Amino acid sequence: MQFGVISLLPEIIEPMLNVGVVGRAVKQQRISVEFAQPRDFTNDAHRTVDDRPFGGGPGMVMKPEPLVQCIASLKKNLPAAPVVYLSPQGKPLRQSTIRRWQGGGSLILLAGRYEGIDERVIDTHIDEEVSIGDYVLSGGEIAAMAVIDAISRLVPGVLGHPDSALEDSFGDHGLLDCPHYTRPEKFDEKSVPAVLLSGDHQAIAIWRRKLALKRTWERRPDLLANATLSDSDKQYLQQLEAAQQDNEPAGDR
Repeated sequence: MQFGVISLLPEIIEPMLNVGVVGRAVKQQRISVEFAQPRDFTNDAHRTVDDRPFGGGPGMVMKPEPLVQCIASLKKNLPAAPVVYLSPQGKPLRQSTIRRWQGGGSLILLAGRYEGIDERVIDTHIDEEVSIGDYVLSGGEIAAMAVIDAISRLVPGVLGHPDSALEDSFGDHGLLDCPHYTRPEKFDEKSVPAVLLSGDHQAIAIWRRKLALKRTWERRPDLLANATLSDSDKQYLQQLEAAQQDNEPAGDR
């Protein structure tokens, strides 16, 4: 997987390329990251990349010329890469989008600063505008890091176990993940659910599926509309709904 990143502060992103899952992926050459610094594409002594907005108002806006030249420079090595602008005004980022980008093999991320970038760049050079949440950051670097990390996890060979990414929240089944436990068996007067100690793999699988369904139903019911559900899944969800209406506890803990 090849990434291009346009950033005024690449030093924010660079440390993550040396540690953890992403660092391992870089060392194994399963991913690569190329940076383009807008200040390198300016012509004045001050290397100006921003200016006051037309019409007045607070803040500054990133100028179009350096950004367009950054995109062109990255396109030389990544000609097929879509250009994504990371912005609080973009569409919410979904795991399905992460999968699609990973499948494409290359991606260019534009991390904005100040009040944003000149709209004409968005109109003519941006393929997608994406937000990682309904809040505002000082710049798009943290969002770019999130995208790089999320995609890297899906690159074959990056994670230690090939099924890890499939079983994550928002995996192939479309649900949140089930609860997980490890040693000790008893902690703070709470014990590990007995089914996980039973050695009965079928019972464990059923328990995990139900808890994933329950957690999704409780926390992110919107995900159920597009989740892959069996008849038994639907039946269990109906039981949860009925128990809620009757004010009865419905769980498998």
